[in-house]
Amino acid sequence: MWSCGPLNGTGRGEDQPLCQHSQLVLSAFSLLYLAVGVPVGLGYNALLVLANLQDQGSMTMPDVYFVNMAVAGLVLSALAPAHLLGPSASGWALWGFSSEAHVTLLVLFNVCSLVTMYSTALLSLDYYIERALPRTYMSSVYNSRHVCGFVWGGALLTSFSSLLFYICSHVAARIVECAKMQHPEAADAIMVFIGYLVPGLAVLYALVLISRIRKEDTPLDQDSGRLDPSVHRLLVATVCTQFGLWTPHYLTLLGHTSLALRGGAVAGQHLGTLLFAKDLSRCLAFSSSAVTPLLYRCLNRSFPGKLRRLVKKMPCGRQSCSADQAGVQQVLA
Repeated sequence: MWSCGPLNGTGRGEDQPLCQHSQLVLSAFSLLYLAVGVPVGLGYNALLVLANLQDQGSMTMPDVYFVNMAVAGLVLSALAPAHLLGPSASGWALWGFSSEAHVTLLVLFNVCSLVTMYSTALLSLDYYIERALPRTYMSSVYNSRHVCGFVWGGALLTSFSSLLFYICSHVAARIVECAKMQHPEAADAIMVFIGYLVPGLAVLYALVLISRIRKEDTPLDQDSGRLDPSVHRLLVATVCTQFGLWTPHYLTLLGHTSLALRGGAVAGQHLGTLLFAKDLSRCLAFSSSAVTPLLYRCLNRSFPGKLRRLVKKMPCGRQSCSADQAGVQQVLA
C-alpha cells in the first residue's frame, strides 16, 4: 500500500524522495492506529454492544443505531490488520493473500461502510421525527431494530457488485457478457452514489429540519417522554465525525472512477499523490470505528450507568469482580 514501485517506470526520479516521505508518514499513522485504535475500537464497541443488550428495556432509539454502528465498528477493527498490513501491493506487507480473500475483505469493508453511513442517516431522520412527533412512536426502538436489519441486508445486496466482478474475472473466457463487468470502476461508482451521496443528502435534509424545529420553542419541549437534550450534541458530533472520516475515501473512489471514464492513464507526477490520498483515506475510514464509541461514551449520559449494571451482572468471584469494577471505574473516570 505504501510502496514506491509504481513510480519506478515513470521516469519521475524527483518524485522518489516525496514518495519515501509519504511512505513513512502512512506507515507511522497506520502502525499508530493498529497499536492504539484497534484495541480501543474493539474494546469500546464491545462494551457499547454488551452494555445495551444486557439492559434492553432501557434502550432508546439512538442506542439501537449506535449498537448497529458498533457492530460494524467491530468488523472494521477486525479487518484493519489484514487491510493495512497485508495488501499485495504493499512494500512492507507482513503477509499476502489470494484474490478470493481480497474480494472477501473488500466486500466486508463495503458492507461496514454502508451500514455506518446509513445508520447515521437514519439516526438523523428518526431524531427529527422524535422531535416533531414525540407521541407517534414512529421512531420507536422496535421499529429501529427492524430498520437496522434491513440496513444490513441492503448493504449485503449492494456489495454484491464486487462479487459479480470477481466471478466474471474467472468466467469471462466462457461468457462474453462478463467482459463488460471486469472493471472495478463500475462498483466504485455504485458505492459512491449509494454509499455516500444518498445518505449524505438524507443527513443534510434531516439537519435542516432539525435546525428549524429547534428554533421553535413549543410546550412539547417540556414533555418528559422526549429524548434527552444531550442526544442532539451526540447526533451532531456523530454526523460530523462519520462524514468527515469517510468523505476522503469516497472522494478517492470518485476520482478513480472519473479518471477511468476519461480513458487516460495517470501521469507519473500525479500517481504518487493519488496513491497517498487513497491509502490515507482508507486509514481515516478505519479510524472511525474507534472514534464513534468514544463519542458515545463522552456524550451519552446513560452509558456509565449501563456499564455499572453490566459489571454487576458478570458471573465471577469476589476478587475478580472487585478487580473488574476497579478497572471499570477507571474507564468511567
